[in-house]
Amino acid sequence: MNEDVSASIDSEGKAAKPVLSVEDLVIQFKIDGRFVTAVDGLSFHLEQGKTLGIVGESGSGKSVTNLAVMGLLPKGLSRIPRGSITYEGRDLLKCSKREMQKVRGNKIAMIFQDPMTSLNPFLKVSTQLVEVLHQHQKLSKAEANGLAKEMLKKVGIPDVENRFHQYPHEFSGGMRQRVMIAMMLLNNPEVLIADEPTTALDVTIQAQILDLLRDMQEQLNTAIILITHDLGVVAEMADHIQVMYSGKTMESASTAALFTQTAHPYTLGLLRSLPNLAQEDQRLYSIPGRPPDLDSRPEGCPFAPRCDFVKDACRQEFPPAQQISANHVVYCWAVDEVRAAREESA
Repeated sequence: MNEDVSASIDSEGKAAKPVLSVEDLVIQFKIDGRFVTAVDGLSFHLEQGKTLGIVGESGSGKSVTNLAVMGLLPKGLSRIPRGSITYEGRDLLKCSKREMQKVRGNKIAMIFQDPMTSLNPFLKVSTQLVEVLHQHQKLSKAEANGLAKEMLKKVGIPDVENRFHQYPHEFSGGMRQRVMIAMMLLNNPEVLIADEPTTALDVTIQAQILDLLRDMQEQLNTAIILITHDLGVVAEMADHIQVMYSGKTMESASTAALFTQTAHPYTLGLLRSLPNLAQEDQRLYSIPGRPPDLDSRPEGCPFAPRCDFVKDACRQEFPPAQQISANHVVYCWAVDEVRAAREESA
């Protein structure tokens, strides 16, 4: 079980009450007739108005976890043998299909990974936006159209009166992503899950989308889960960062602590992989090897085969949580060695 410290401590030393809590979550998928574990004992807490960044390589379990939060895992091909996802005092894993329909898109919304394919190409943008409102609110056609247009204006869509009745292919990638954000914010959700919201967008548009998410969060006090492999993005956006590898939490810390007090070899490798203009004559670092297959994880720590600091204990047992500070926990047998390496390269 992965303990969690992603809930911050307030001025009186008490943990702030989370709007969403994931506890000891295990997710499995059926492969060749047997179930393999994709997420293994994951825990985190999300506070109102805060941003939690979840980072890690492809296949680490980031998106799968949040599909579970939305109740969108494929039936029959997946199962959750352990854990809970608590929102407003209810375990979403125990909610009926009808109950989840009231939560999904209304209380908890998700911006999916690819803006190019997330919108239905056969329906006008107006139809898709208004449908979201009709699903959760009893509004007249005029009221729904008015709210949808107003939200498009808020997310920076120009010439809304004409754009409102266009098809997705008539929008650029950045504009389609803005439409997706508008759609997810129409019902003022308490929690917004943004799954790689800047994928396939150029750098300028990426910055605009991140600014837009930040502005919307300030206006609506929305809690955001930001899923990405880009540490530069979470450095700018997140209050707290959860580093995942092979379905497990490797390190969890406030953004400042993660960058300045890195304590896990995997996190250190991710940071070293970022381009550094001060070292332009050096080859860009990459973590050797690749993540393990779901059905052939090594014993002990799954990162051990790729780790520069590996010990015998790493290959035998997954490490217990080590509390670095009030909001910083790491799962590693070589914390002291990582710290020494970080200080040496600083």
